[in-house]
Amino acid sequence: MKRAFLFPGQGAQIVGMGKDIYERYDEAKKIYDEASKISGMDVKKLCFEGPEEELNQTENTQIAILTTSLAILEVLKAKGIKADIATGLSLGEYGALIYAGIISFEDGIKLIQKRGYYMGNMIPNEKFSMAAVIGLDSKKIEEVCKQIAQEDKFIVVANYNCSVQTVISGEENAIDEAIGTLKEAGAKRVIKLNTSGPFHTIKLEKAKQAYERELENIKFNMNNSVKVIKNIDGTYYNENDNIKEILANHIISPVRFDKAIKLMEKEKVEEYIEIGPGRTLTGFIKKENREANTFNINSLESLEKFLEH
Repeated sequence: MKRAFLFPGQGAQIVGMGKDIYERYDEAKKIYDEASKISGMDVKKLCFEGPEEELNQTENTQIAILTTSLAILEVLKAKGIKADIATGLSLGEYGALIYAGIISFEDGIKLIQKRGYYMGNMIPNEKFSMAAVIGLDSKKIEEVCKQIAQEDKFIVVANYNCSVQTVISGEENAIDEAIGTLKEAGAKRVIKLNTSGPFHTIKLEKAKQAYERELENIKFNMNNSVKVIKNIDGTYYNENDNIKEILANHIISPVRFDKAIKLMEKEKVEEYIEIGPGRTLTGFIKKENREANTFNINSLESLEKFLEH
């Protein structure tokens, strides 16, 4: 059976995530303990107790979600459950790269800690916002963003999640204007997101440059049997890729999860497993194919239910 592992991105976090799995499985315990040791942070406390305000800070969110996903993954690996393809949403791509062995666990934790810090702290001092646009073609959304940008406002598409959901990012006044215009253009809904960073836009150029320096010290292993889909263009990583450049540019480039879905469909994936908090990515898969066989593993109950199936 062809199986894909999916790793969630920022926004999936919830206080208490992973606690029941940590208490039940030594494999999960080991991951939380090692991540805390490598990062010098009490990742376990952050995930299990919060507080929410602290967990929601980008510099904390990224390492917390990644650690939770990797703890669940470790249990699946111990049970002999493997995937042919792995991908993720933004920070989730690191879960896929670690699973494939392209990045070591230790380097992955160090990188995501730095990435979260730079993305959370190296942002221009302006008011930014993001919004999810439901039920409108991305080409139309791009047009609206270009129109508003002509008024000397910053607004771009940041995430192409699936054919019916696209996320825009920009200055708060530009996003507010876009919400009304997009509804008039036929969007079913436009939802302002609970984030203040202009993620996956050129406004994070400074964060990208700082992160490039971190990537210089990392060794990547491209001799792997698991295929990993890149967020940046929805194609597989290959040995000719400049992975440092790709991961740095990832910070300022739109996420193309829509293309990742198309590639997995083309590859005839039969089972999609989202590993970590939330159920966002399987939601995107279902939007494209109602019949898709999807699983979310984000709690002890869902893990054991999956193991029994």
